[in-house]
Amino acid sequence: MKRIAILGSTGSIGRSTLSVVESYPERFQVATLAAGSNVESALEQALRWKPRVLSLATERDAQVLQTKLRDAGLDEIEVVHGASGTVRVATHPEVDFVVSAIVGVSGLEATYEAVRAGKSVGLANKECLVVAGELIVAEAHRQAKPLLPIDSEHNAVHQCLRGGGTEEVERIWLTASGGPFLHTPKADFPSITVQQALNHPTWKMGKRITIDSATLMNKGFEVIEACRLFHVPRVRCKSLCTRSLRSTRWSNLSMAAYLLSFL
Repeated sequence: MKRIAILGSTGSIGRSTLSVVESYPERFQVATLAAGSNVESALEQALRWKPRVLSLATERDAQVLQTKLRDAGLDEIEVVHGASGTVRVATHPEVDFVVSAIVGVSGLEATYEAVRAGKSVGLANKECLVVAGELIVAEAHRQAKPLLPIDSEHNAVHQCLRGGGTEEVERIWLTASGGPFLHTPKADFPSITVQQALNHPTWKMGKRITIDSATLMNKGFEVIEACRLFHVPRVRCKSLCTRSLRSTRWSNLSMAAYLLSFL
């Protein structure tokens, strides 16, 4: 039985992870959760999974949740908050595996502390490796624990590399959709509006990630992430704009099997 901590349990990756846990109750148990500022979703997850520790973004949210849990007869769940609360979730002694899925750099400290505590970590957060990849990767190496990409193309690349070493790889290609402006003439770029940038032709995502996709900033982050995660120089990691969804679809569909193979 593997005991899991989920950083970002109310987001899409967090919910997907809980779905995997629900499908294989004989193999996985939810130990701790960090749910951000969504009190109602946190309450639902607490009632369903009864984690040892549950963290929310603010002290006020934590107090509201604590009262609701007390009314539901779940006083035994420890409710914490803030960055220290997320670290508590990630480093709890009962946790075997940490899913790092908090958007942006908010989960950086908890992710790093989880690695320092000797936890295996599944990364669905590119910002952690962009901002502090060298530190995190070096610490994982010292702890002899894996850093496992569980989202998007990096998941697929990692699975491919399980059949060999990075020294055998001539080049890593990361696909990009090109966003809404793939075929937009350069002369039209000065008149582009925010609403146009938010109109992704393929994916329905949050506003920030949609803008990052439209500007290709997101792909730049992913190239940095790949170089640090797979220990390859920048010249061996390229990006390619394509409307084909084959590799991304395969990566997403394989997430559950990928988690199962390591957990």
